[in-house]
Amino acid sequence: MPAISDTKILIIATDGFEDSELLEPRRQLLEAGAEIVLAAPEKKEIRGDKGAAVTPDRALEDIDWREYDALLLPGGTKNPDKLRMEPRVIDTVRAFVEAGRPVGAICHAPWLLAEADVIRGRTVTSWPSIRTDLKNAGATVVDREAVVDGPIVTSRKPDDIPAFTDAFIRLVEKAEALRESA
Repeated sequence: MPAISDTKILIIATDGFEDSELLEPRRQLLEAGAEIVLAAPEKKEIRGDKGAAVTPDRALEDIDWREYDALLLPGGTKNPDKLRMEPRVIDTVRAFVEAGRPVGAICHAPWLLAEADVIRGRTVTSWPSIRTDLKNAGATVVDREAVVDGPIVTSRKPDDIPAFTDAFIRLVEKAEALRESA
């Protein structure tokens, strides 16, 4: 199976991200050899809800989703709520899913999947307070650490980061294997 070091992963976040849901998966993906690009609405420092500060590599307007193999969406309550008001983010999420490229969304980030209308008929999980929104968007919602349905992996909370990141890496590896055999 191909290594994740063959992949370029886009992370989209803004102010109010859950610190651990951005920093820990990014650290694990970098350790696995992936190239990571963090994009935000503007190329200025963003702050997590617990105080972490990171500087994005690119502004959203400078992103072409076709350059990336996978998309990772960290949660936090403010981060996905702000991002779902950004048409470019929603278009990017939809493009990744429609192209069958892996998308990982943890905690409140599945709000972005609902906004992009890509979970109808899929099974997902999330933080409990947004599960009704996901059901109303046509998804079947379950309460598990990590749920994979097609190109999407979702997870509930920071405690699930190990299972979420492992499932995301396996999904990326599987997608790489399919691309190489095509």
